[in-house]
Amino acid sequence: MIDLQAHLNSIAGFNNLELLAGQVVEGFISGMHKSPFHGFSAEFAEHKVYNTGESTKHIDWKLYARSDKLYTKRYEEETNLRCHLILDNSSSMHYPALKQTDLNKPNKIAFSVLASAAIMQLMKKQRDAVGLSIYAEQFEYYAPEKGSERHHHMLLDQLNQVLIKSEKSQKTDTYANLHFIAEKLKRRSLVFLFSDLFQNELQQEKTFEALQHLKYNKHEVVLFHTYDSATELNFDFDSTPKRFEDVETGKFIDIFSDNVKEGYSKAVKDYFSAIKLRCAQYNITYVNADIQRGFAPILSTFLVERKQFL
Repeated sequence: MIDLQAHLNSIAGFNNLELLAGQVVEGFISGMHKSPFHGFSAEFAEHKVYNTGESTKHIDWKLYARSDKLYTKRYEEETNLRCHLILDNSSSMHYPALKQTDLNKPNKIAFSVLASAAIMQLMKKQRDAVGLSIYAEQFEYYAPEKGSERHHHMLLDQLNQVLIKSEKSQKTDTYANLHFIAEKLKRRSLVFLFSDLFQNELQQEKTFEALQHLKYNKHEVVLFHTYDSATELNFDFDSTPKRFEDVETGKFIDIFSDNVKEGYSKAVKDYFSAIKLRCAQYNITYVNADIQRGFAPILSTFLVERKQFL
């Protein structure tokens, strides 16, 4: 197994995020990601025999003069897919708190950052166009979908900055920010949202209104529901008294975890089930992005959604 710890940045964040993303996807898409789709763009690929009834727009007339046969120019698409990655950068996404970013034991935001970088790595191979939005309570960053090398590295830098510049007490306004993104996206795209969706019932209702806005604009939406199953779902803490603090508001409570574990686990599981149900109602792809399970569910979902989108 690759010693990924050797690649960690000694200060903060990931050292060479692109390299790590490449290692995550290495072997995963071997022989699986060759696109059969061809369009007409600036880069010439090959000729194919002209079939009666096809458009004559791309017939190679110079070749016809030499061979007395009709061929059309076939081009590789510079952009087969438009994809927009959205990261919730609120304080709850920086749970569990880490002294340094560790790929082997990431918190939610580190998992989301590397998963996003891995998706970008897959898209780069196909020259797909990718955009990025980052938000917490306020909107923090937006870049439209492009496929250039410079753009790719700019997005990687922004993802790394998310890890380096962790701020405390960042609340979430998913509703307003998703509406803002929906207004910014002008062309049909595959939209991936990484969020833990820890919010009250009213906020959840408004969040799904915003997701409907994206669906209304013909975008395909995938929700990567990001959480730590060990503690946030199963409440796996020892029996000693603990202080549990809301990282977004600073409020806290001192309790014995065993006293609330059963009730907490049931409430959270019911909440997760409600989110899945709403996604099904609105035709939103729901994916358990459990940081304990690794990146395979994320990448396999991307490949399936990409194939269906094109």
